[in-house]
Amino acid sequence: MRKLAYVPVAVALLLAPASAAEIGSAARGERLFGACAPCHSLAPDHNMTGPSLAGVVGRKAGALASFQRYSPALKSSSVVWNDQAPDAWLKKPDAFISGTRMTFQGVGEARIRADLIAYLKQATSSSQAKQAPAVGNPGDPDLKKLEPDQKVQSITYCPDTYRVTTADGQTQEFWERNLRFKTDSSAIGPNKGAPALFGAGMQGDRASVIFSTPEEISSFIKRQC
Repeated sequence: MRKLAYVPVAVALLLAPASAAEIGSAARGERLFGACAPCHSLAPDHNMTGPSLAGVVGRKAGALASFQRYSPALKSSSVVWNDQAPDAWLKKPDAFISGTRMTFQGVGEARIRADLIAYLKQATSSSQAKQAPAVGNPGDPDLKKLEPDQKVQSITYCPDTYRVTTADGQTQEFWERNLRFKTDSSAIGPNKGAPALFGAGMQGDRASVIFSTPEEISSFIKRQC
């Protein structure tokens, strides 16, 4: 089975060792963390592609109970995210924890690693954590607040075509392989019975429908020719 890859930089941007040769800048690290934010939230238990980093300082690797997708290698390691561990992970994850699924090649420049670690240490402190976004990234759309052309009213299927009707009265047709069905159970996920439609690139012929729960998918789609 092919390993899933994502940029895991923020998984280990933790507590910098006191003896580190590089003194990190939290201000610079905050800007650099933008590359990590698509996969990691600073809000407690708001997990995305990677686990939430809230409370990560001092936590055992692979131990956040609300995150279900740790690799066996990470879960079985004895690593705790303090002292030198974050810097070693950022430098080369697969060398630090053999068998990790992370294919990220690492950050070779010590100053960049120090900056990222300094920022995360500051951002996850008790005083700073309250300033973290409630969910996800600032640019993430709230799927409970949809425009009419995004709010799905009905979906019908007649081989091999899905027809998606939205609240503006428009119906779009998609070849069955070009329409993806997803779920979002977070606080900004769609309301039950009101899935969201978003384009997925190409020439407008591909899209995603996002439901509140997986059970809703089969009950919402009607076979109708």
